[in-house]
Amino acid sequence: MAAAGDQPETVIKVFTPFLAFVYVRNTGVAFSLFRQSGVLALLIPVVIAGVVVTFMRYLPRDVLVLRVSMGLILGGAFSNLIDRLRQGYVVDFIEAHAGQHVWPLFNVADSCIVVGVALLAWYLLFRAET
Repeated sequence: MAAAGDQPETVIKVFTPFLAFVYVRNTGVAFSLFRQSGVLALLIPVVIAGVVVTFMRYLPRDVLVLRVSMGLILGGAFSNLIDRLRQGYVVDFIEAHAGQHVWPLFNVADSCIVVGVALLAWYLLFRAET
């Protein structure tokens, strides 16, 4: 469901027991946290992007999974940053749920960040030691 204080404007049930599209303007950061601190919502993606760009300079060019993971993280952070600069909020619209458990609303940029971090973690944990 929408975070406290965020009122959905439109709800479309897609795959009824698991997925719905809910239009909510998120002025906070991940999962609608820190809605009252606009500077923090702008600062976090800038810091993430800076760290990723710096880290990418030292990555081996022949490891595709590292490049893809960094691209996903960077793209997601920039996408959310651009929305915040243009509109003052991001639109969270994907509501996933399983049984009684409902995940906080998210968007495609958030998904890119999560998948990018998961790929990076997978590589760091399971890469063959050379």
